[in-house]
Amino acid sequence: MMPTTTQALIIIGILSIGTAITRFLPFLLFPNAKSAPRYVHYLGKVLPAAAIGLLVVYCLRYIDLTTSPRGIPEGVAILAVVLLHIWKKNTLISIAAGTVIYMLLVQFVF
Repeated sequence: MMPTTTQALIIIGILSIGTAITRFLPFLLFPNAKSAPRYVHYLGKVLPAAAIGLLVVYCLRYIDLTTSPRGIPEGVAILAVVLLHIWKKNTLISIAAGTVIYMLLVQFVF
C-alpha cells in the first residue's frame, strides 16, 4: 500500500528533522570553547574498528564450510580487501574492489 502524499511529506519531514538533529547535536553539546569528554574521544577511536568487525561477522555468519564453495569467494574477497588496504591505504578502493571481486566470483566462477 502506497502512502498518501501527506503521509509521504510527514515521513520526509520527520526523517529530515532526525538527520538534522544527529548532525547538529554534537556542535551544540561540544562548542569550540568546550572540549569533548574523554569517553567521546575513546569511542571515536574504538567504534570504527568495532563496526568493521561487526560487519565482517555479519557477512560471514552463514558460510557453510561443509558444502561447496566452502567460503572460497568470501575468503578471496577478504584477502583482496586486506591486501589492497595495506597497499593503497584507501578504504573506499579496498571495499569497492573486494565487493566487485566477490560478486564476480559468485556470479561467474562458483
